[in-house]
Amino acid sequence: MKKLFHPVTITFLVVTLIISLQFVLPKRAIAKFSDEELRKAALSRDMSPVPTNYEALLKVVDNPDNPMSRKKIALGEALFFDTRLSRDKTISCASCHKLEEGGDDNLPTAIGFHGRANPFHLNSPTVLNAALAKAQFWDGRAKDVEEQAGGPVQAPFEMNMTPQEVEERLNSDIKLVNKFQELFPDEKITFENVRKAIGAYERTLLTRGAYDRFLEGDNNAISAAAKRGMTLFIVKGCKGCHTGMSVGGQSIQKFPLRNYFSDFVGMIFEPDLRIKESPFPFINKGGFLGRNDKLKFRVPILRNITKTAPYFHNGSIEKLEEAVRIMSKYQIGQEFNKEQIDDVVAFLKTLEGELVEY
Repeated sequence: MKKLFHPVTITFLVVTLIISLQFVLPKRAIAKFSDEELRKAALSRDMSPVPTNYEALLKVVDNPDNPMSRKKIALGEALFFDTRLSRDKTISCASCHKLEEGGDDNLPTAIGFHGRANPFHLNSPTVLNAALAKAQFWDGRAKDVEEQAGGPVQAPFEMNMTPQEVEERLNSDIKLVNKFQELFPDEKITFENVRKAIGAYERTLLTRGAYDRFLEGDNNAISAAAKRGMTLFIVKGCKGCHTGMSVGGQSIQKFPLRNYFSDFVGMIFEPDLRIKESPFPFINKGGFLGRNDKLKFRVPILRNITKTAPYFHNGSIEKLEEAVRIMSKYQIGQEFNKEQIDDVVAFLKTLEGELVEY
């Protein structure tokens, strides 16, 4: 019996039907909030402002396993900028986490010792507000900033040191040994205490901006476009993952959460299209697949996101607008139009902030 339709024709008709449904089905109107209602909606969802003083900071970020003190913070700051923590004494924590540029290095992949690139093409997450997160690194394998601080020091493609080498090098500095002895019970400097000192400093790297002022009652702190974007962010479900004071970093989530049949249709017409070989809606540079290769990633922190391009774990996306479009489509299942994307980006710009001088 002769086939009525070629398989490719059937595929094309099905895809056309699916795409056309978005224009046929009725769309729900976006909720409109007054300024006070928008503020309450955010605060009720744990989107809270960063504290303004040291005492309030301690209530938010202090670690009972590594109690903060001003002397420990100062010691950690010195170590954060200390190139002795790298094998050739040219790289410090601050080399990849530029505090004046969003807390990262703005490179698609981190570059370390002797120009070595991260083997998985992973870029450097921001250190700003990282202490507010419940996990560190792209796969969330470190529980806090203290644990995270030891990772890059030991990675052969970053600072390329061993804990023993760090201890030997730093213990040759008698003045530094004396500073450690004031704060820790150990006779000599230990790698664990180096991590703790750096972690204490990183817990102070919180930023505040227009977003915080709006949450605290200043209705003029953000624009009308930013308020529309904030409304979309809340009612469309972005805040479900990007929540907390840090606006992210609170959970490990699958990415992409949704797949579309239309994504794979291109393989029929363009079988060599590399992007279709990727589980992501962009080329899979580096082959990293998240925690346990299950496409599970720590939700990125959105504070200062406008300063941390390129985006996603392998830096494949350069424009924030495209990152927003991808997230709207593949995470919440409703691809934003240009106007909505512009409004969300206007909101994300309000998350820019300056370091608080605690």
